[in-house]
Amino acid sequence: MTTQTGISLGALARKAALLAAPLAAIAQPALIQPALAGTLVMGSYPDKLLLVDDESGKVTTRIPLATGLPTSLRMTNDKTKIFVTTITTSGIEVLDAKTKKVLTQFSLNTPTVKYRFNGGVPDPSGKFYYTTAQKFDKLIDRYVVGKMQYVVIDIAQKKVVKAVDVPEEDNTMALGRSWMQISDDGKFLYMFRDKVVILDTATLKAVDHVDLAKPEGTGFEGNTFNGGVETLRNTSEYVSLFVASDPYIHNKQFGLGRFKLASKTFEFAPIGPAPAQIAGLQVTPDMKEGYTAVTQGITGNKRCEFWRFDLTDNKVLDKAEFPCRSRFQFGMSNDGKKLYIYGASYDIEVYDAKTLKWEKTWDLAADATMAGMLYTP
Repeated sequence: MTTQTGISLGALARKAALLAAPLAAIAQPALIQPALAGTLVMGSYPDKLLLVDDESGKVTTRIPLATGLPTSLRMTNDKTKIFVTTITTSGIEVLDAKTKKVLTQFSLNTPTVKYRFNGGVPDPSGKFYYTTAQKFDKLIDRYVVGKMQYVVIDIAQKKVVKAVDVPEEDNTMALGRSWMQISDDGKFLYMFRDKVVILDTATLKAVDHVDLAKPEGTGFEGNTFNGGVETLRNTSEYVSLFVASDPYIHNKQFGLGRFKLASKTFEFAPIGPAPAQIAGLQVTPDMKEGYTAVTQGITGNKRCEFWRFDLTDNKVLDKAEFPCRSRFQFGMSNDGKKLYIYGASYDIEVYDAKTLKWEKTWDLAADATMAGMLYTP
């Protein structure tokens, strides 16, 4: 049985006027472009980006990164720039999405100051990068470990220009794994985790919270985004696979959850018992079907499967087993016809999205990182 509900915002309604303009700005549905062959962008050890032809699987270019090992990839809202974060020197490198040329690169680390951050989001202009970070100061006789902070990095100045301590109530283990999205006008930053935290980018202060923990009327509690947050190819709604539990025996269930930016409401449709691990959700261009990779069991009893979903009726349409890896990431081609298993390996396994059967293996001749995968025309 599918149950859906919207979260009552109660006292948060007083902030509706404040949030109406930016939410309206990001709530305009994006036009779905015709699917064409393009380029996959991936990270590889020890310090390179791989450009992979989406049709042949050939690595066409290897781009060296002066700042080190890539750990995350993110595009601006207008898809014109690619931002790469690196862990070796806590660096950022910015590329032109069309030409793949490095426009700028820098490291935040100095001999006495180190930063640790992983991922984030650029503002619409590409002038600033927002993330959560921790600072480490090397003094004469000791190291000082700073608190987790919301951080603004100025790309032109190549340094942190604003940092605000994360309030204790928002400083949880989920903070470092938050998926971030910024409004098209650059005024509000959305952090998706066990709750949605909305920050004013000018002050880095929270102006709103939307609690996803206990949707009213579902009979479930403890909802959390599982495997990352995905968009239904428009900016008005985010959809993810969630894991929740009932409040009595805490039996875990998984289902499809949708967060609507304009109304700030959350709907959860339980599907069935929660598997051990879920590798995110990929959505087809027509927004009718979704796919995930599920892992059950461990070591010798480990089993991996593709699950195909009907996103209209919120149900599982098909399942198929595929060979497990100890670590992997899950992706989809831009036209929605191919599924990819990749990351922490030297290849990409390609599967047909309709039959869920293996088609081919693309040899990368390089060890891919877990930085993710981007598609560019």
